[in-house]
Amino acid sequence: MENDPRDTPPADARPSRMTREQFVALYGDVYEHSAWIAEAAHDAGLDTGADTPEGLHAAMARVLENAPRERKLALIRAHPDLAGRLAVAEMAPESQSEQASAGLTQLTKEERDCFLALNDAYKAKFDFPFIMAVRGRGKAEIMRAFEERLDNDPEREFETAMEQISRIALLRLRERMGG
Repeated sequence: MENDPRDTPPADARPSRMTREQFVALYGDVYEHSAWIAEAAHDAGLDTGADTPEGLHAAMARVLENAPRERKLALIRAHPDLAGRLAVAEMAPESQSEQASAGLTQLTKEERDCFLALNDAYKAKFDFPFIMAVRGRGKAEIMRAFEERLDNDPEREFETAMEQISRIALLRLRERMGG
């Protein structure tokens, strides 16, 4: 089994001093299956302001903000369903951990059936998966948010999904960078 490059950061682990290869190896998965964001952030240049979780998040968020809508939609669609049918092994490690921390990997049959029905209704309406930063939240809170957001119009829900993705990325950066 290969070592995870995040387990052995370079001696000078400050993003502003990393090569593109080092940076993408460490931060390319912050946005679910979308290394292009880390690549573009590095290509745009990272100053010492990017050496904090908040600063690096801002640099990466600028890339995403300037991306075309189709690219943003692809990012949204790269996320797994919450408590969905996707095999845990197919999820990014952070997604696995985040869903487990919210109790979504330990559902009763009734809870799982409810989440699957909500996922199906949501995807039928919006044509992308429900996204929520679930770390620190419980099953009941997530289910309520699911139900409430089903009432949103498609544009509002697109924006809400992007806001949640941004929150997830910041939480991941804080955890990874120790901030």
